[in-house]
Amino acid sequence: MALQLCGTDFRLHGRSAEHGLDCIGLAAQCLGAADMAYDVPTGYSIRGGSIAQIAEVMTLAGFAALPRDEPLCEGDIVLVRPSPIQWHLMVRTEGGFVHAHAGLGEVVFTPGEAQWPLEAIFRILED
Repeated sequence: MALQLCGTDFRLHGRSAEHGLDCIGLAAQCLGAADMAYDVPTGYSIRGGSIAQIAEVMTLAGFAALPRDEPLCEGDIVLVRPSPIQWHLMVRTEGGFVHAHAGLGEVVFTPGEAQWPLEAIFRILED
């Protein structure tokens, strides 16, 4: 699903491919495509927050937080740190990551390893 959203416009607090997505909206679209219930946070800034706040939201959405050195799997949501005051979510796909890139103004595929420091890995664990 994530790769299908490449080219979608970036929009802070965006929740649909038609109107634009931010990184949280991208993750929410992927959860929706997997028929998973989720509660998407609102009212956040593009900068700020804490890893604990993000981990809490991800846990409530049904994700398990994994150690940063865990091998990545397709579908993992990774939390990276583009700057000391900014957090960003990316979706792991085969060969790279899909993410809503504010600077480029759209959802993009970035091949290879994460270009920013990886701070957390979130994964839906099968029962």
